[in-house]
Amino acid sequence: MKAIKAMATIDAQGQLSLDDPLLLAKDSRVEVIVLIPDMDEDDESQESVLSGLRQAWKEARAGQTIPLSELWNDIDVE
Repeated sequence: MKAIKAMATIDAQGQLSLDDPLLLAKDSRVEVIVLIPDMDEDDESQESVLSGLRQAWKEARAGQTIPLSELWNDIDVE
């Protein structure tokens, strides 16, 4: 399984709308994990967060992703 990070908006009906289209095979099903930011005023500035997300999106679109299976390689689970 391959992970792609994308920004989206949840509308009033609870539907997810991606900011930019995904460059993937059309009419394919995907699994979606929604991460909701929990930011206080003391957290990073909105511009700093947006900058990081823009960079992540750029890397994802360029295919610079890490397979999910590799993310667990150095994590010890007890």
